[in-house]
Amino acid sequence: MSAPSPLRPIVLVLAAAIVLTGFGAALGLRELGLPWQEPEPAPAAARAVPDRLDRLVPDAQSVREPVKEFGRGGPGITPTPPRVLAIASAAVPSGVRHRLAAVKGVQKVMAADAGMITISGAGLNLLAVDPAAFRSWTPQAVADEPAVWSALMRGELVADSSATRRYGLIPGAAYQVDGGPRLRVAAGAPLGLKGIDGVVSTEAGRAMGLADDVVVLLHGKEGRIDAADVSKVLGGTAQVVPLGAAQPRAKQVDVGRPGSYLDLYQAAATHCPGLSWTVLAAIGQVESSHGRNNGPSSAGALGPMQFMPRTWAHYGVDGDGDGEKDIWSPYDAVPGAANYLCKSGAPGNLRKAIYAYNHSWSYVDKVMSLAAAYARDYA
Repeated sequence: MSAPSPLRPIVLVLAAAIVLTGFGAALGLRELGLPWQEPEPAPAAARAVPDRLDRLVPDAQSVREPVKEFGRGGPGITPTPPRVLAIASAAVPSGVRHRLAAVKGVQKVMAADAGMITISGAGLNLLAVDPAAFRSWTPQAVADEPAVWSALMRGELVADSSATRRYGLIPGAAYQVDGGPRLRVAAGAPLGLKGIDGVVSTEAGRAMGLADDVVVLLHGKEGRIDAADVSKVLGGTAQVVPLGAAQPRAKQVDVGRPGSYLDLYQAAATHCPGLSWTVLAAIGQVESSHGRNNGPSSAGALGPMQFMPRTWAHYGVDGDGDGEKDIWSPYDAVPGAANYLCKSGAPGNLRKAIYAYNHSWSYVDKVMSLAAAYARDYA
């Protein structure tokens, strides 16, 4: 196994969502050469009443080994947030770290292993840390969440909240690292480390071949550490990133699989950038009342999003990373629906995409009305 490369430049934006490859192409109207002309929208349907998604819990036989939740509260760690993050091209020796500690404004220094791994072709920048030493470097909500630190001790990944949204990562699911082991995403947490997508333990990082001591975190009073002074100590090839207060506005730490259909629809929508989760929720309500009636239908459609088996073979998604594309599992079916809508023209031509899902304009109107109702209720 080749070792992962050191972190790419912070300016690199990895916008691709993590979706498994291998989806086939289905023939659409354009491929058949038939002209597409969308009819005038039907009169608006009567105001639809959406279900309360935050009270509905997804259920599937394919759910295995959920991450245990350890409850809230903690030992009262006092955060000492990083004000500067520096990335070197090679390991930063202890002597250089002592010199960094002497830089004006620096009160605390920590080195960490780091590197880039790939999951289904998308790159994630990771830190590998000693959980006990790193805990005080995180925001209060993260430091006080025991499940985060227990997960790191187990060798699991705690992803930054922005990375879970960007790549469609589902806490509680396991993903295959390209050329490496399977890695469980235990939680999504606001880490506040610019350019860093997640953290693992030092031992897990070594197993994945992350580079030793190439990242340095510096703490001091906000605005007192001069990034130019840090750069002089590390040398011209180092990247030095001021982090400011490093206290993200987001307070929530998401542990375990989505606990409600609301969370699941919101996570699954990232498989089609720009698609509103409310459209998935509306389709879920119309098709199965959010898993209450999974079929088979009279036409042979299956699962909470009512896919025909042939359509599922082309567009199904292993949304929870368990190695299976299960038409009956909401954790696969809901992101599969997002994938199907995306391939059918969403979000740009949303009505056409919904029509492809079910060839009825009254169905399109019903879905759009329900989506609008969800948007109002969860605004």
